[in-house]
Amino acid sequence: MAVQISPSILAADFARLADEAAAVPNADWLHVDVMDYHFVPNLTLGLPVVEALRKATETPLDCHLMISDPDRWAPQYAEAGAGSVTIHAEAAKAPVRTLREIRWLGARAGLALNPATPVEPYADLLGEIDMLLLMTVEPGFGGQKFLDVVLPKLRRARELVTRHGGNVWLQVDGGVDAGTIERCAEAGADVFVAGSAVYGASDPKAAIDALRAAAERAAS
Repeated sequence: MAVQISPSILAADFARLADEAAAVPNADWLHVDVMDYHFVPNLTLGLPVVEALRKATETPLDCHLMISDPDRWAPQYAEAGAGSVTIHAEAAKAPVRTLREIRWLGARAGLALNPATPVEPYADLLGEIDMLLLMTVEPGFGGQKFLDVVLPKLRRARELVTRHGGNVWLQVDGGVDAGTIERCAEAGADVFVAGSAVYGASDPKAAIDALRAAAERAAS
């Protein structure tokens, strides 16, 4: 699986989101963290921003819903033009129905797991998803330190995905930078969310190139 880099606009300048999107033309995705102050203790972006960004950039949007009622809201993000919509297993009450609706609306369907949530109980859902997201920090805030405790789970997730045989991407989100991306790639991740490591750099485009090269070296 090719390495993909998804810069998180949570670390971007919210007053200049169109410009910030344009600053990373080599990104595979733009990661949009949606938080509702219920599922996580933070409030960020919502549907209007996704709709506006969709018009401002050709880079597909990777919407990560850290919200308490994803079954209700996830389809609307697909309708708003998101290329990928990820819901949290801990929040969804009808995950299979919601994941299928996301796909039916033309977006890739993702399932996210918090650091303490085991991956094995969700093995039977691999046929319903296009991406499995493992949080490598506690969700809610950017700039947190990477949690090495997730790496064994990441390896187990790669084994499950390989055994399943489908084309499921394995994404990591949280604390991904030049010092941690190689460990994630070695453990089996192929899609990397990076916030501060990209938008905190003096040259975001060059930062993406460096992260991609590091992940490719580790994965080879």
